[in-house]
Amino acid sequence: MRRRSLLGLGALAAAVPLTGCKTYRSDDVPPPVVSHSPPAPGAVVGVTPVVTKGGGPVPFVHGAVMLGAYTDLKGLGPSAGIDLRRRQLGRPERIVHRYYSWDDQLPISLPYVSSKSTLMISWRGPAYKDINGGAADKLIARAARRLAQRKKPTLLRWAWDMNRAFYKWGGPDNNRDTAGYIKAYRRIHGIFADEGAENVSWVWSPNWNSRPDEDWNAFTNYYPGDEYVDWAGVSGYAQAQAPGDLFDAFYETYATRKPIMITEVSAVDRGSATKPEWIDSFREWVKEHPAIGAAIWFDTDTHPGSQEKWRIDSTPAALAAYKAMSNDPVFTG
Repeated sequence: MRRRSLLGLGALAAAVPLTGCKTYRSDDVPPPVVSHSPPAPGAVVGVTPVVTKGGGPVPFVHGAVMLGAYTDLKGLGPSAGIDLRRRQLGRPERIVHRYYSWDDQLPISLPYVSSKSTLMISWRGPAYKDINGGAADKLIARAARRLAQRKKPTLLRWAWDMNRAFYKWGGPDNNRDTAGYIKAYRRIHGIFADEGAENVSWVWSPNWNSRPDEDWNAFTNYYPGDEYVDWAGVSGYAQAQAPGDLFDAFYETYATRKPIMITEVSAVDRGSATKPEWIDSFREWVKEHPAIGAAIWFDTDTHPGSQEKWRIDSTPAALAAYKAMSNDPVFTG
């Protein structure tokens, strides 16, 4: 298995300016928020009500944020890198995030995933037609049976960042067929149900902004439906944006319906105290948004083509800020 170079990375979009893709800053007009239902009786206008349950086999716990990471460090294998973080933080990451290609054999067990951690698998996708025509049914069924054999609650994030012009499973590379994405997602979900993979929690996860930034490509157009999603996830990598610039619109759209997961996050270090200050601001932003039940850092310095060190210990101050977040009672759930 080749890691993220095969599987795509929203981080690269943060490291390189995007042509034709508006980056929303704190002094810009934010993207429109799509409302799916009227306010509940007695709701305070302007305040998003919060889900109090959900998450499927990996349940959402109100007031507790599972802090996890994708860890891939230069010179270290997965086990050594994850063990380094356990020693630095004083505890295992609550979510261990790994990437798999479409035709990879999905894992039944991984020795470096602690009994105190939950595995999240990001699973690459093919073109929609390869799923919707039935040609991949046997491959999908094999994957479902393997995850069912884990007999542990497992997060599955299929075909993430589908609203970006980067991947063969994205709408831009599938003739703008957002309905085709939904059909493929539902077909996979149905096969997993038929194969008895009841331990899988389904994570649907677009990027915070779309490329191209056009109405047809809005993340809401890819939503498979409440019955097919356990966690609504969103990815975002900060250049100069505040956490709210990245995530507010998504939160306002889905926090009344599903627990929210920040599925990939990191920040560009612009010198001085910018990165630790951003980690501090992210910590406070998450605590102010109680529908968030998980946040997963992109903890790596090995991504091909990217000079940015996304890892949590790129500087001693950055590591100290991350450790403070990890030790915050809200993030120890």
